[in-house]
This record gives sequence, structure tokens and C-alpha cells, in this order.
Amino acid sequence: MVTKTTEKGRIEEALGKYNLDLSDEEVKAAVKKIITEKVHENDTPEVKQFLIGSVELTTLKTTDSDESVMAFTERVNQFDEQYPALPHVATICVYPRFARTVAETLEVDGVEIACVSGSFPSSQALIEVKTVETSLAIKDGATEIDMVLSVGAFLSGDYETVCDEIQQMKEACGEHKMKVILETGCLKTASNIKTASLLAMYSGADYIKTSTGKLEPAATPEAAYVMCQAIKEYYDETGIQIGFKPAGGLNSVMDALIYYTIVKEVLGEKWLTNQWFRMGTSRLANLLLSEVIGEETKFF
Repeated sequence: MVTKTTEKGRIEEALGKYNLDLSDEEVKAAVKKIITEKVHENDTPEVKQFLIGSVELTTLKTTDSDESVMAFTERVNQFDEQYPALPHVATICVYPRFARTVAETLEVDGVEIACVSGSFPSSQALIEVKTVETSLAIKDGATEIDMVLSVGAFLSGDYETVCDEIQQMKEACGEHKMKVILETGCLKTASNIKTASLLAMYSGADYIKTSTGKLEPAATPEAAYVMCQAIKEYYDETGIQIGFKPAGGLNSVMDALIYYTIVKEVLGEKWLTNQWFRMGTSRLANLLLSEVIGEETKFF
């Protein structure tokens, strides 16, 4: 039996392998340098096409219904027919109650069905409720799960609860991929963001994700930079590759290019596939498509 004291020791040992004493000002300077010197190199039609294929097309509205989600999914089917030369989106992301609707409507091979689970976006539910919701989402057709790290527990220093919940959620996911949302806007500092990233990865995350998109600030280039650094160091330490997903606040093609460039510069080409780099957004899909085809469109 693993006691809480033993688990605390394991967590401290794991974190002790990494430098967590980060300077927020140095992170800002590093990001500014990347944006100034490197983003322009990636402002190409080829990169924009790639980015369409990394989009997680998302609808997480209070007004969502079976009818609206079905219509939303049909647009993905129609896109594949109308633009056969372009990559389809990577994922459709919905609430768990709509997993079956998407699964029964989606006709495009290779598009994942992601569900936000575990009392999204607050994560303020009993772990038993979180794991049951996750199991039901997968039963209904979800192929990926997005969960929110217990931010309150993290900020209280209760890393054991944070890790235990992620581990239990991963057990509920089984072979299906799980993204852990850090809600970086609540974590405030680079040091906290790196610590949360490492805890999530050590506890079973297949991806780490910036934000729910329900709180401000959402994704920022600085948070992305720190998370990608953590992914790189974790990979160097363990050999395990973890995916990255910025979400929330991606409002322009330039935003997408900035996140793409950060991934390219920090993690390298190995992460530049739609398996390892995703972007959570809907409006951005239309903006990228408009630039690629050369005329304004609101397809999605």
C-alpha cells in the first residue's frame, strides 16, 4: 500500500530532477526573441495548411444540443468533400453527453472525438464522479479525454491529490489518450506552470494543454514556452513523448503561427505533426481556411 507520505516522497524525487526556479522576465525575453526572429519564417501557405490539420474544432456552449452538435459534425464531413486536397481537422471536441451524437454523425476517418470530462471547467467534483463521467464518455464513443488539473489542490501545495486524480482519470481512460488542462492563467508564474506540467506528465498525461478557454487569461506564448520546455526535459529524462495543446484565446492566424514556432524552436520537428501538436479553437479554423484559399469564408 502506498501511503501519502511515500507518494509525497516520490513526487519530490521526480520534481527534484528539474530546475523549477524560473524567471518570468527571462521567459518573456526568450519568447519575444522567438517571435521577433523566427515567426516570419513560418508564415507560409504550407504551414497554414498544416495548422488546419492540427485544429481541435470545439463547441463547448451552454446552448449546445444534439441538433447543433450534429450540424457541427456534418460540417467536418462536408469539409472533407469540399476541400479534398486540404487536411481535415484533427479532432472534434464536445461535452461528454454529445459523444454518441458525434460518433454516430462523423464520417471522416482519422478525426478524433475528444470530450472534456471530470467536471469541466472547474474540476470541482468528487473523483468518483469524474471517473464515471470519463468512462461513460468513452463508452459513448470518445477517443480522447480532456481533463482539468485540480488547480485549487495544486495552489494549496497538495501535489499528492493532484497526481492521484490524474492517475485515476488515466486508468478510466485506459488505452485512450488523455490531455491534462493546467489552466495556466490561474497558475500565474513560470515556476508553477513548469511544476504542474511535470506533475501531469509523471501522472499519466498524454498531452498537456494550456487552458479551458473559460477563464482569462487563457493560452499565452509564455505559458506555451514553459510547457514545451517541460515536455522537452521530460522527454530527455524518460524517453516518453508528450503532446502539446494551446487552447483559449487563439484569435488570429498570427497566434497560431506563434504557437507553431514555439513548438518548432523548443521541441523540434518531431512534434510538428497533428498527433503531437493540437490547437483548441473553432474561429481559427475559418481564419486559416480563408488565408489558404485566398478568400474570406466562415465554413465552420
